[in-house]
Amino acid sequence: MKSLRLLLCALPVVLTGCSTLSAVNWSAAYPWNWFGSSTEVTEEGVGNLTAATALEQSAIESALGGDYRLRSGMKTQNGTIVHYFEALKDDQLALVINGDKATVSRIEVLDPGIETENGVKVGTPFSDLYQKAYGNCVSVPGDDSVTVECKADGSQHIRYQFSGTWSGPDGLMPSDDTLKNWKISKIIWQQ
Repeated sequence: MKSLRLLLCALPVVLTGCSTLSAVNWSAAYPWNWFGSSTEVTEEGVGNLTAATALEQSAIESALGGDYRLRSGMKTQNGTIVHYFEALKDDQLALVINGDKATVSRIEVLDPGIETENGVKVGTPFSDLYQKAYGNCVSVPGDDSVTVECKADGSQHIRYQFSGTWSGPDGLMPSDDTLKNWKISKIIWQQ
C-alpha cells in the first residue's frame, strides 16, 4: 500500500518531465476543471482576466486556464504603442487582450461561447437588448464596415459592438429600424 501511494505521488512528476508529454495541458486534469468552467464577462473582467492580470504571456495563459493558444504583438493607437495578445481557440480568434506596459486594460471578446452574466453573447440581436440607439449607442469606425457601440445596461466597463449592413454615410448612426436586425460582433471589457 505504501508503494502505491508513493507511485501515485511520483507519477505526475515523472510524466511532466517527459518531453513527449510536455505539451499536454495538465491543469485540465485537476478535479476542479473536470466539469468545465464557463468564462463570463463581468464588471471585473473576462473570467480570471482582470485589470490586475499582468500583461505577460504566462499570467494570461494561467488566467485563461490553458484553453487558448496565445500570440503576441504590438501596434500603435492614437500615437502610443499598445501591447496585445490574441487568444485563439481551434485556430479562431476568440479574444484580443490589450494593456499598458504592466497590466490588462481592455479585452475584446469574439468567442460566442463567452457570455456576460446576463447571457448576452456574440450573435445576440440588437432588438433583444435595446429599443432605441439614442442615449445608449454611438457610431464608431469599424474594420471594414459601419459599427455601432452601445454601453451595456448598468455597466461601467462593458460595451457591445454591433455590425450589419447599411448603405448610409460613414459616421452617421443607422436608424433604429435598421439596427434591430444587427448582431453583436464583439463584447468589450475596458478598465
